[in-house]
Amino acid sequence: MSNETRMTRRHMLGATLAGASGIMAGTILQGCKSPAGLVPRAVVGDSKVRGPFPILSTPFTASGAVDYDVLARQAQFVDWCGSPGMIWPQSGDSVDLLTAAEKLRGMEVLAEATRGRRSALCLGVQGKDTAEMLVFARHAEKLAPAVIISRPADAGKTEDDLSQYWRALAAVARRPVIIQTSGGTTYKGPAPSVKLLIELARESPHFGYVKEETNPVAARMKELLAARPTIKRVFSAMGGFGWLYQARVGSEGLITERAVYADLLARIWELMQSGSDPHALNDAFSKLLLMLNLRETIPGNQLRGYHLYVWKKRGVFKNMLSREYGPKGAIPASPILSEQKLSPEEIAEIESRFAALKPYLKKGSPFEAADRTQIV
Repeated sequence: MSNETRMTRRHMLGATLAGASGIMAGTILQGCKSPAGLVPRAVVGDSKVRGPFPILSTPFTASGAVDYDVLARQAQFVDWCGSPGMIWPQSGDSVDLLTAAEKLRGMEVLAEATRGRRSALCLGVQGKDTAEMLVFARHAEKLAPAVIISRPADAGKTEDDLSQYWRALAAVARRPVIIQTSGGTTYKGPAPSVKLLIELARESPHFGYVKEETNPVAARMKELLAARPTIKRVFSAMGGFGWLYQARVGSEGLITERAVYADLLARIWELMQSGSDPHALNDAFSKLLLMLNLRETIPGNQLRGYHLYVWKKRGVFKNMLSREYGPKGAIPASPILSEQKLSPEEIAEIESRFAALKPYLKKGSPFEAADRTQIV
C-alpha cells in the first residue's frame, strides 16, 4: 500500500484527538419539543450536516450533453426552497453515466453556484477503485464544499477492500464525510458492516456520518446510534418512504433524489424538529408518499421519470431527457438518450397529486423577473 493510501499512526493519533475535541465543540442540545415518538437528542458533529440533503438530478441538453446552466439553476432552486443541503454527483445518472470530466466540471459549477448560499453543498466522491475515488476527493477538497459523500468502490469485493478505500479517503478529507452503505448497479461486494463504520469514525474526526440503506435498515440504524457520539449522524434514504418511522428510531435527515420537492422536504423536517403540529407532519409526509407512489402507476425511471415533468412545471428543467443504462444494467460506451413520454391521463394524475402538495410548497419563484415561471 502506498503512503498516499495508508492511514499512518501519526494521522490516526491526530484524528483521534481532533475527533474528541470536535465532538465536545459540536455537541449542542436541541431546545425544542418533538412530535409524538420523536425524542429530543443532542446534536453531535457538524450541525450543518443534518436534515434533508436531496440529490440533484442531472439535466441534459437536447444533444445529450450535461446542461450545466440548469444544474446551477437547480442548486438555486433547492437553496430557495430552504433545504439544509444538496448533493451531487451521487445517483446512477451522475455517478455511472457521466464521464470523469463531466463530473469534475459539474462540481466546479455547483461550488460557484452555491457560494454564499444557505444550503450546504455535498459533493460525491467515489470511483471504480481507490485511485479514481481519490481524483474526485482531491478535486472536491480544492472546491471546499461543506461535506462530501462516498459509496463503495465499484471494484470492491470484500470488506477489507472497503476498509482500505475509505481509509484512503480519510487521509485526504478535511471535512465531514458521509458513507453510503450501498453501491451502484455494478457493485457486487458486501455492504460495510456496522463494526467497520464505527471503526472508521473512531479513527477519523471527519467520519461518523452514514447514509443507511442496507437491510435491515432500522436494526442497523439502532446499532449505529448506540455508538453515539462516535457515530455523529445517520440519514434515511431509499426514496424517503421510511423517513417518518426512521426519524423515531433516530435518523436525523434524508438523502434521496427528490430535490424537486425540496421545499416539502424542508417543511417536513421543520415539523419534525419543532413538534408544533403532529397532524401537519403526518399530512405533509402522506402527501410526499402520494407523489412518490406514482411510480406504481407511471412506467419509467423511478428516480427521474415523471419527476422530470415536475421539474419542468416548477420552471427549472427545460426537457424530460435522461441518459440510460444499457442492456442488463451495463454502462454504455457512449450515452443512450431517452425522453420521458406521458399520456394526457398520466399528466392529469401528476397534476392532481401535485396540487395536494401546495399547502407545503413555497410560493413564488427563485429566479429573476425576466425569467419568471410560476412555481406552484
